[in-house]
Amino acid sequence: MSFELNRPNYGFSASKEERTDGDYINPLPRAVIRPNSFTLLDGEWKFALDQEDRGLLEGWHLNHQYDDTAHWPGSVEQQIAKGKDKSAENSWGDKVVVWYEREFPLPVQSNGPGLPPSILQLTFGACGYETQVWLNGLPLQTIEGELVHVGEYTSFSYELDDTAMQPINRLTVRIADTKDADTTRGKQESSVYKRGGIWYQTYTGAVRSVWLESVERNRLRSRVGVVSLVEEKMVRLNLTTRIHDPGTYTIKLQVFNKHPDQAEPIATDKYPLLLEAGQKEQRVVIEIPDAKLWSPDSPTRYRLVAQLIDPNGYIAEIETTFGLRKVEARGCCVYLNDKPIYLDGILYQPGGATYEEIKQHMHSMKALGCNLVRIHIAGVDPRIYNLADKLGLLLWVEVPSPHSSNAKSRANHQAELLRMLALIGTHPSVIIWSLYNEDWGAQDIAFNPETRQYIMDMYHFMKLAEPQFLVVDNDGWQHVSYLGRLKSDLLTAHLYTPDLNRWRELLDDLSNGKLNGVAANPLVVGDPFFFRKQVPLIVSEWGGFGFSDYGGPQSNDERTQQIRLYKEELRKRPIAGDVYTQATDIEDEVNGLITASGELKVPEGLLNSGSK
Repeated sequence: MSFELNRPNYGFSASKEERTDGDYINPLPRAVIRPNSFTLLDGEWKFALDQEDRGLLEGWHLNHQYDDTAHWPGSVEQQIAKGKDKSAENSWGDKVVVWYEREFPLPVQSNGPGLPPSILQLTFGACGYETQVWLNGLPLQTIEGELVHVGEYTSFSYELDDTAMQPINRLTVRIADTKDADTTRGKQESSVYKRGGIWYQTYTGAVRSVWLESVERNRLRSRVGVVSLVEEKMVRLNLTTRIHDPGTYTIKLQVFNKHPDQAEPIATDKYPLLLEAGQKEQRVVIEIPDAKLWSPDSPTRYRLVAQLIDPNGYIAEIETTFGLRKVEARGCCVYLNDKPIYLDGILYQPGGATYEEIKQHMHSMKALGCNLVRIHIAGVDPRIYNLADKLGLLLWVEVPSPHSSNAKSRANHQAELLRMLALIGTHPSVIIWSLYNEDWGAQDIAFNPETRQYIMDMYHFMKLAEPQFLVVDNDGWQHVSYLGRLKSDLLTAHLYTPDLNRWRELLDDLSNGKLNGVAANPLVVGDPFFFRKQVPLIVSEWGGFGFSDYGGPQSNDERTQQIRLYKEELRKRPIAGDVYTQATDIEDEVNGLITASGELKVPEGLLNSGSK
């Protein structure tokens, strides 16, 4: 028994260009397209909750009788809640271990004349926090060599050995998670922060799609970094090669306009490389003549086709979109493409929302008049970044934070940052990165030089390796100063008050350079820092109207009027942008301006500073 992998209709012609515009949705949760055959393994899997963590010792990967089923993708919490009444608690205590298993027939692959030799690749869109995988009882290692993959927000892949394949194959997955405060948790509850208020239920397990894919033995991986060199009308591309057969290869790049009537490339270049076996990152540069810049008002995108050509002329190809843009923090303002821009932002916490729900929320946030969405310490489906590129929505992304500060939590934080960067570096919409938020996972930032040094090291790394982004060290307060230099491109503050007069006082204090007594903690720690409008001020959280016991307006009409008054006060002062809290309700935080299904509770354009 066998089955054909799905073969999508991808290529260069104008008639096929419609697939990345309009209502087309990439069936795989990634931003890069690979024009190869694939099949989703989503659906019903056998399932077992391993409450005593006996599965490894008893060899469940070799043989186990499963009495339950679960849908993949779907969280462990949803599975635990299945069959319980709606009021039942879905939490799993301090640790959870679950097993999934399914069979699949041996796929039919095309390795005929003129086609490059291919192998099967198994990819998890996101799964975790700790994931182990077996094929027919044999342990698999990720491409990076991990027997246990750690992380919950980004994809990882396995190359399947033909000799281990059978006519019917058994795939077994063990997922383990804890409430360890050293892991990158975001706002999920932990051993430090318990559920309730601003802390949410855990959301772990098989959280994103899984698929089999036919890939070339020698190929480009589905990760591309883009740095715009706007003045020279060039882009710097960071590509990753995966080689099994050493030799001389050629990278060929073609850049196309997104307009479906223009099928010929506007730029082409080739780069010969001598490649050893393994994985290698390679930077190349290509000139884009007469390039138009990407902005919220004109989100111009280009289509990049990158090919790796082996010594026999076989081609392995990936495709993505990108845009040219430059973002800078100059004095008091943020500049996009050399023009000052006020950031009308909103805080967005997707929680367990599906791709379709997040997509609707994004459209609604733009309808509110926002040009910026701050995705709050969470990982999202990578296709969301493509949508933001298309809509012209600027994004502020953040590393999901640990909840304790020590060497282990910092190592986990750094690893999560690097994994996210590998998959998000293509998108012109992403302009700001936060390393930490409100010192969660860096609670000792004010008195521990090791914590401040780590944050400074990561800031310097980002400025060297990822110069296309603005970087915030610790959003909200307690920014790091060293020798009087702020280790953040923006001076951000979280200001919450339901009282308009107090709001005016806080904004005056902030814009006049007062660093203590404005936010919940001092705005700067470390060496003395003297604010003289040399760095943009962002009120990166405010509002919260409707939050329980907070005060302020409760009805939507009252909230609308209060927001207008608060926005007027912001624009009267030398402030570069603001982020209203928040877009949608989530658990106890019932202060959203958008319903779960995407309808606005307040008028369109309310958060646009230019609206009345």
